Amino acid sequence: MSRFYGSVCICGQLGHEVTVRLVSAVVLSRLDCCNANFSGLLMTTLAPLQRVLNTAARIILDLRLGDHAVRELHWLPVTARIKYKLCLLPHKVTVGQVPKYIADLLTPVTEISSRSALRASDRGDFAVRRPRLKIGERAFSVAAPRLWNQLPTELKLCQSTALFKPKLKTFLFTASYGVSENNI
Repeated sequence: MSRFYGSVCICGQLGHEVTVRLVSAVVLSRLDCCNANFSGLLMTTLAPLQRVLNTAARIILDLRLGDHAVRELHWLPVTARIKYKLCLLPHKVTVGQVPKYIADLLTPVTEISSRSALRASDRGDFAVRRPRLKIGERAFSVAAPRLWNQLPTELKLCQSTALFKPKLKTFLFTASYGVSENNI
């Protein structure tokens, strides 16, 4: 019997592996779907999504309300999940794995003739567009290059998506929790 909210939970009867798959399929997939649209939102706006993530982690680990489980499962908090999605697309642009309409939203610094001799061109940076309105800072063409340019150079120059994903997750996990995933 599960202790979740003091009531009987069907997840306790399903078994751990089925519970993990069910939560991943139903909750995490919905949470991650289009979460890049949430970039730039206040933490108070993102708090309900973080609560959903925390509840999903507690269901999987069969913990009580108030127990912190997201870190134990090596999950990124909601803000870091958004950054992960926003940084993954510029990487895929650099390695040519996205459709042209997405690649056209980002301009590598190397393609700008007046900036091609700058250090930013050696680091794999993208040009950050200046929006006319405050809400424009949340647009993919502004938010993604801004976050991408903040990544360490060795991460940005990674040419394999299979290697880039875990390195990016480790970087964001360390930035979020102040400790590396490997040390937990």
